[in-house]
Formats: sequence, C-alpha cells, structure tokens
Amino acid sequence: MSEATPPENNGRNTENSSSLEAAAEHNGEALIGDAHVQATDDIEAAPPGQAETHQEPIHAEDYPKEGMHIPHPGSVDAVFDCTIIGGGPTGLYAAFYAGMREMSVKIIDSLGELGGQVSALYPEKFIFDVAGFPKIKGKDFIVGCVEQGLQFGPTVCLGEKVEGLEKQADGTFLLTTDKYQHRTKTVIIAAGVGAFAPRKLPDAPELDALEGECLFYFVKDLETFRNKKLLIVGGGDSAMDWAMGLEPIAENITLIHRRDKWRAHEDSVNKVLRSSVDVRVFHEVKNVEHGNNAIKSVTIFNNKTKEETTLDIDTLVMCLGFIANLGPIRSWGLEIVEGGIAVDSTMATSIPGVYAAGDVVRYNGKLNLIATGFGEAAIAANYCKNFIDPTSRIFPGHSSEKSE
Repeated sequence: MSEATPPENNGRNTENSSSLEAAAEHNGEALIGDAHVQATDDIEAAPPGQAETHQEPIHAEDYPKEGMHIPHPGSVDAVFDCTIIGGGPTGLYAAFYAGMREMSVKIIDSLGELGGQVSALYPEKFIFDVAGFPKIKGKDFIVGCVEQGLQFGPTVCLGEKVEGLEKQADGTFLLTTDKYQHRTKTVIIAAGVGAFAPRKLPDAPELDALEGECLFYFVKDLETFRNKKLLIVGGGDSAMDWAMGLEPIAENITLIHRRDKWRAHEDSVNKVLRSSVDVRVFHEVKNVEHGNNAIKSVTIFNNKTKEETTLDIDTLVMCLGFIANLGPIRSWGLEIVEGGIAVDSTMATSIPGVYAAGDVVRYNGKLNLIATGFGEAAIAANYCKNFIDPTSRIFPGHSSEKSE
C-alpha cells in the first residue's frame, strides 16, 4: 500500500452497512439542490470539508455591495428588529422583506460569503425551478439574491456560528456566536439543513490535506479541472452533471459507481453513457497514492470480481452525498421534528418571537425547494413585524403598489 492507502478494502465492503453510498440512502436523507444529504445527531460526524471561505467577517470594501454594514466587533448595544440566521437565498429574501417592512435587520452566517449552500455546493450548476428563470447558474442566481437582500442596508456578520439563543427579561433575544454577542427583538432561522459536510472515504484522514488541491467534494470553478485526468466517484445527479460539465475541459474522465443502479435522472445517465466518459459500474476506490500534495494514481476494485485496476489520475471528485447537523440549534428549546424545526402556518416556532423558513422547517406538506423558502421567508418577515408592532398589518400590500 502507498502512504495514502487506508486499511484493506478501505472499509467499503458492499455487504457492510457502513458503505458510504448505502448510508446516504438511509432514512433522514434530504436534498440540497440535487445533493444527497443525511441528517445526523452526531456532532463529530460533520466536520468542515474543503474550506474555501474566510474565517473572519469580511470588510465592506472587500464585498462590493452598496449599503452593506459591518458591525463594530463585540458591540451588543444595538438591538435590531430582526436578526436572520443564515445568508442563503431564503435568508437573503427574508432580509429584503424585513427591510421592506422598515425593520432594522442583521444577517449572521457561519460561512465567509453570502449565498449559503448554493454558493458552497453548486455555484456552477444550473437551477431550473426558480420562478422567472428557465435556467440560471447557481452563482448568477446568488448575485441577484444578494443584490435584492442587501438593498435596504442590513448589517451582515460573516464567519460567525450562532451557538446560543436566550430570551432576555425585556423580551429581546441574546444571540451568542463563536465570536460575539448580538441583541434582537425577533429571530428568523434560515439555516438550511444546518452545518453540512461531505461524506469522505472512511479511515483516510490523511487525504484531508488534498482537499481543494486535487481532491474535491464539490466544484466551484470549472477551470480548476482543465486538462486534468479526472476520476468522479458517485451515482447521483451531481456525479452525472459534473461528468458532462467537465467533459470538454478535462483531459479525460473516468466515473465509477458501486452498483449498476443510479440515483440520477435517466436523461443525465444516458447522456453520460453516450459521452466519452469511461463509466465503470460495480467499482469502488481502494486506495489513493499521493505525495507532495498531488495525487499520483488511484486504485479501484470491482466489488463483484475483486479485480483491481490502477488508474493514472491526478484529480478526484467525490460525489457521495453530505452529512448535515443542526448542531447547537437543538439546544435552544425549539420543538425539533424529523431533523428540522417545527413551525405553524405563520412560520412561528415554539418560542414566541422566533420564526424559521427554508429547508430547516418542518410542517405537514413541506417541500424543500428554494421557491418554497421564498414564500416562507416573506411570511416570517411579516409576522416578525406584527410581533414587534401588533398594530401593524400582517400583509402590507403588494410591492408594486409602493413608489420607488
């Protein structure tokens, strides 16, 4: 075995319930876009993966968005009308709507950039189910979401993970992050599926050093793969989409899947099978040989015949799904149902003044769609306004009725 070789068969016997892709099919799976995500209560099961974000709140001059404010570090004197936990599409739309209702707004996100899971997982992929766009790339969609969400000048705190939520004697809330504290009259939790991390090869922590260099769990820049000898592992839509998207860019592509049944759409599978991509079913990764932060080769094996093949590969894309964890949210006293936050038709949680929207919420008939999240964000923002000022109307009228 090479220095990067995990224990024999890498712990991925197809008869073993710990098989990566088999685990991704257990109950508790959700979808982020088309990425398969499994919820877990194990805090250690979802460590950060392929970190490409800033660790500190960025400065306004580094983020070209007019009206964006960065708070004074450590200041808890200002009490905001509404604080939104999560800077993805749902959180940004909530910020827009709360701003339109003339509330002071703050956004807190643990990532170092706005856009949430769309920016982190599939910025180069097309989104087809957002109203008004027959298709739009994730990164372009987020540009519009950010522009809309920041037009009323909310305060934005990036690189902060909210760890605690406490109701104060005066009725406000104290939000404690891993860096600062924040005070607010209402809260909208738009945290998606919570903290998420990619499924990795088991018992191979030495490969973590290759993440973002020659080992990837999601694709942020297609040009990274130009003229590369690429191995894609997985059988879902992400694997198929990246295979087709990278075919004209990479030198060559091999795609392996542990079985001959696919989780991807039939049309996507057929396109890949008709392409120049070398598709091998019933194959899994046995070991990765590497050195000097580069992959030298990858050994795969047929899980039926046990035959091994060493591939001349320099880049590896693992599309084995993700693990998600609500983390500290579970300890805030909220009613948790099926790995999410229970809400009523007003998006109110079990704590008065705390609302939720997007993939994190649970109610009868819930659909995890960006379009659904937008509606939930508008409902939550309007009821936040009414919570702060009971004399205000819940429905403020249509935006087209307002003058510019």
